[in-house]
Amino acid sequence: MKFFNYKRVPYAEIRAFSVHILTASGSFLAFLGVVAAAEHRFVDMFWWLGLALLVDGIDGPIARKVRVKEVLPNWSGDTLDNVIDYVTYVLLPAFALYQSGMIGEPWSFLAAGAIVVSSAIYYADMGMKTDEYFFSGFPVVWNMVVFTLFVIQASELTASIVVLVSVVLTFLPINFLHPVRVQRLRPLNLGVFFLWSALSMYALLLHFVTPAWVVTGVLATGIYLYVIGFVLQIFPKLGRT
Repeated sequence: MKFFNYKRVPYAEIRAFSVHILTASGSFLAFLGVVAAAEHRFVDMFWWLGLALLVDGIDGPIARKVRVKEVLPNWSGDTLDNVIDYVTYVLLPAFALYQSGMIGEPWSFLAAGAIVVSSAIYYADMGMKTDEYFFSGFPVVWNMVVFTLFVIQASELTASIVVLVSVVLTFLPINFLHPVRVQRLRPLNLGVFFLWSALSMYALLLHFVTPAWVVTGVLATGIYLYVIGFVLQIFPKLGRT
């Protein structure tokens, strides 16, 4: 492939393509997660998903810094990112929900099916982001939702309600937070997100044998991240300087 003739390719293009490789590495992390989930090693699966979330969090800023779109206009980082996101945010968590039998049979299968179909439709929505970078509709972050269900050891009824409500909210014009790109209350939002992440890692280290205070912390921070976009939508002046 002529792209890799390094005598002809400028350094800027090599650097930019390296960002695409970083993004694509999420697919391998997802594959490792699939293997773990298939073997019912859900703790290992969520560690792989956590690494994928880290990659997803850093590749965008790096891409903007090295001007990937300008340097490599024929390679769509957005398309690549959406492919990886669908696998890591949707497909693998849905598979874990099914494998765990959390909602019982055949409901776990049906719930996983509803997740993957509704999420695929969501990714086709060209208006999924608002001008303030909120997501319009539930942004199919099923990795976080399913993980929280594991942490709180949700009952069949609770898990069913959470999945059903989230699937419905996928198609409603309700704002959901992007913790990095939304400017309103950004320090608070990032703080809550990092606290959720820290508590989640601790829960994984404990293999989901989790003290009540950790369960409460994961649930409280998770609910905040779930609803704060809608709160800011209801109160448009909140968080503005």
